[in-house]
Amino acid sequence: MPNIPSAAKRARQNIRLRAANQAVTSTIRNTRRKLFEAFDAGDKAVCEKLYREYTSVLDRAVKKGVILRNQAARRKSRSAHRLAAMA
Repeated sequence: MPNIPSAAKRARQNIRLRAANQAVTSTIRNTRRKLFEAFDAGDKAVCEKLYREYTSVLDRAVKKGVILRNQAARRKSRSAHRLAAMA
């Protein structure tokens, strides 16, 4: 338990921020899972729609500082390659 008031406040903030980051991370994982299930199913129209949603979720996560810009770019690139391979 922190002895200094500022450290106690920081601990409270960390709990709140961690919960917010977990929510964003969960959204990323769920959207990715839906996209990859669509890849396995082979429906290109659905994949394109889900790919746009996935890139949007990643961009919002970068904007909030949950993931790094290069990580989002890498994930979008890999998904785009997989989408292109369906053609």
